[in-house]
Amino acid sequence: MSSSKSLFIGGEWVAASDGGVREIHSPHDNALVATVSEATKEDSLRAIAAARASFDSGVFTSWPLLARCEFVEKIADLIDRDAEILAGLESGDTAKRMIEARYDMADIAATFRHFASLGKKLHDRTVDVGDPKITSKIVHEAVGVCALIGPWNYPLLQISWKVAPALVSGCSFIVKPSELTPSTAIHLMKLLAEAGLPAGVANLILGGGATAGAPLTEDPRVDLVSFTGGLVTGKRIMATAAQTVKKVALELGGKNPNIIFADADIDAAIDNAVTAAFLHSGQVCSAGTRLLVEESIHDRVVNEIVRRAGEIHLGGPRDEQAETGPLISEGHLKKIEEYMQNAIADGARLLVGGKRATRSDLKNGWYFEPTVLDGCTTKMSCVQDESFGPILTVETFSTKEEAVALGNDTIYGLSGAVWSRDEGKAQEVAAKLRHGTIWVNDYGPYRPQAEWGGFKASGVGRELGEHGLSEYLETKHIWTNNKPARSGWFLDRSESTDDGKGSTQ
Repeated sequence: MSSSKSLFIGGEWVAASDGGVREIHSPHDNALVATVSEATKEDSLRAIAAARASFDSGVFTSWPLLARCEFVEKIADLIDRDAEILAGLESGDTAKRMIEARYDMADIAATFRHFASLGKKLHDRTVDVGDPKITSKIVHEAVGVCALIGPWNYPLLQISWKVAPALVSGCSFIVKPSELTPSTAIHLMKLLAEAGLPAGVANLILGGGATAGAPLTEDPRVDLVSFTGGLVTGKRIMATAAQTVKKVALELGGKNPNIIFADADIDAAIDNAVTAAFLHSGQVCSAGTRLLVEESIHDRVVNEIVRRAGEIHLGGPRDEQAETGPLISEGHLKKIEEYMQNAIADGARLLVGGKRATRSDLKNGWYFEPTVLDGCTTKMSCVQDESFGPILTVETFSTKEEAVALGNDTIYGLSGAVWSRDEGKAQEVAAKLRHGTIWVNDYGPYRPQAEWGGFKASGVGRELGEHGLSEYLETKHIWTNNKPARSGWFLDRSESTDDGKGSTQ
């Protein structure tokens, strides 16, 4: 898409106030795929004003809950209808394979349907206070105006995790996707307008965080900020939001342990470990980029993973043979190269990969070879820092207790996995790992019906599941006395009598 009017504010497509634009280039070959508006601070403030006005007017909160749920179901249908268009837009911005982009669209439609279904079950609750004349009721209301800020690795999926519950709740909102991957968010706004969403409820701002995003976290007219992205930015958002006491929901990545015991199904564990580390070139917040393998099976597991990593076929979105794609940008590629240099300096042993891909057909893109680093410890930066790239670090352990200690030796706590045929041991380890999602004898699947989010530095709050809707709701208690009477707590002296002798009765 190329448009000088790609901001959506107050129900209208508009250009940036200063006419600024940004070019979007494919990470595969640096080809131009879109030119979009680049918002100014003033544009963001206009979007906030539009969202605030729409919410305060009640134009959407006045819709019955069932009507909002039906609207969200309609959006799911439109996503299904336009799935191929959306997959193409997503693949254009990210250069991920079309098969992955198509999977994402199916997950997005499922997300909208989940929240529509969940919203239909939302109900008020009556509290029994032991007094028949009192009605004590718990009700739910929209939190207000929300800033929904998404990442570049799963652009529409992560935005949909926020937009769908916001719509069910009756919130008004401003979407700001990553400046690198705006195209699917633009199309989503078109679908919301097509479905009949009142003007001002959904607004779209495009651009960098410092200019376009900062006002969304600073302005007191915004009631909630939901952000998915890096830890440094998340900390800044949390600190800024505190100045106006906003609600925040933050998903800030992870450094996720994939623990393989000697009694595991080794073949399945190896195959899943390769997928966990190298899917989407490791640009996944829940990527299993920390392999913790029991010492007795180290050589068997690591040698096979190295062999398979070296055979992974890199390629662009239209390459039928491609198994994974490029990194998102030249800047991210340089960060991965620096990460590698630090890992080697710390003493990690490079077994495969470790450098930019040199194949001639990939020379114009940002490709990095699938990489395995052995001999790693939790004292190394490559084990502690999130690379967000196709780099697998290998640690060993000897006991169940050591595996748990290593798995928890990280500031993050998003996800992890345990592989063992001993169900009791696997469940015990899963219970002791301080991570928001634990897979047992599996890696990576999720469903919209289950909560997603992390412990510790991986974030605050939850998306999906039931709690994913709760983030966008305020809970109100309404106490009604159906037979009002005087409290009698303080003496009403106007009713006292004076017998002329200074006494009262």
